[in-house]
Amino acid sequence: MHKKELDTPVLPATGFVRLPQIIGDDKTTPPTPGPIPICASSWWAGIKKGIYPAPVKLGPNTTAWHVDSIRELIARINDTGRAA
Repeated sequence: MHKKELDTPVLPATGFVRLPQIIGDDKTTPPTPGPIPICASSWWAGIKKGIYPAPVKLGPNTTAWHVDSIRELIARINDTGRAA
């Protein structure tokens, strides 16, 4: 069986991305898939364990990630089949 590679169609070329752009957003109609299909609690647990990149605080209520670090994570998952 072939492993499914993650794609990156929703990521901008440069800048920052917010969590729904990374893991998707089930609250939109239709739901928007993200390039890394996990739930928010798994994402935050992975950050705490050092598996996923640390966020950047852009303001008191704004958390984001450098798009380059997300692209690197996706490439690592595609190469090894796992995030870490």
